[in-house]
Amino acid sequence: MFGVLAVAAGSVLFGLGSIGAAESGRLLQGAGSAFAFTGTVYLATSAFADRWLATAVGFTQFAGMLGGFAGQFAVGRIIHGPITWQSFWLYVGVLTAIVTVAVLMVTPGRQAPPRGSVRGIFAPYKTVLTNPQSDLCGFIGDLLFMPTTIGDMIWGVPFLAKGLGFGAAEAVVRFSMVPLGWVIGAPLVGYIADQMGRRKPAWIGGMLLMLLSLIGIVYLHELMQPYVGGLVFGIGSGAAMIPYTMIKEVNPDHVKGSATGAMNFLVFSLSAFLAPVFGLVLVSLSGGPPLTLQTFQEADLIWVGAILLSFILTLFVRETGAAVRSATKA
Repeated sequence: MFGVLAVAAGSVLFGLGSIGAAESGRLLQGAGSAFAFTGTVYLATSAFADRWLATAVGFTQFAGMLGGFAGQFAVGRIIHGPITWQSFWLYVGVLTAIVTVAVLMVTPGRQAPPRGSVRGIFAPYKTVLTNPQSDLCGFIGDLLFMPTTIGDMIWGVPFLAKGLGFGAAEAVVRFSMVPLGWVIGAPLVGYIADQMGRRKPAWIGGMLLMLLSLIGIVYLHELMQPYVGGLVFGIGSGAAMIPYTMIKEVNPDHVKGSATGAMNFLVFSLSAFLAPVFGLVLVSLSGGPPLTLQTFQEADLIWVGAILLSFILTLFVRETGAAVRSATKA
């Protein structure tokens, strides 16, 4: 609830229009959003049996990326049409405040844990982060997220606009297909993993789809149908949800909530660090503006390498699907 309220307050501050208020609002939005995935995974897994865990996590990401798709596809048209961007953020703040009340009303309660020392708060994270399987899941998840969180959401539009010469509006619409692909791929890959009773085949299949579509978008763009490449890339990117499922399964039950928090920390801290690094690589390769198609193609080898490295590391992750657990018990 407090996370949603922080996003509401941050949206209102952002809509006030001043630089200081916008910076404070953006900070609150980011801090509040950090609670989103952990909280929604908790709600989803509370309502689903363990054998449907990957599907539940996939539908959680489905909801999140549906918002990402709307943000890229619809918001630009709204703030350049019916209303100003300041009014838009004020309306979003009010709507999010209403969501806060709804969350307070419908979220199932749970008895508060006994009070303990501050050191005790970090004990679950010690359990999670000293587990090598957790670290592998976190690092692989980050490698699979970076091509979308950095490659698409930050540099996708400049790639199409500066590298391929598309207009800004067309570039935004084309790359909005990536979060739309997530909307399809996250629950689909999760469902396949649950149906198979194995995580890694679905995981690896999504990686391969990511790799092939990325190569098509960046290096064989003349052969790609409009909008298809981004959509397929997004569907394959749904595989990045599997590490969130597996990190819960490779840790004891009493730290599963902390495992999701630790996964978010590993994924987004590395992404935050590497986002400016990729920008510096682009500047270094180009020698300064303007950015060219060749510059993007050389820099995007980083994402090709990230997916290939994630595939190699996946070979060292222990399978945690229901089929393997059942065989172990037998």
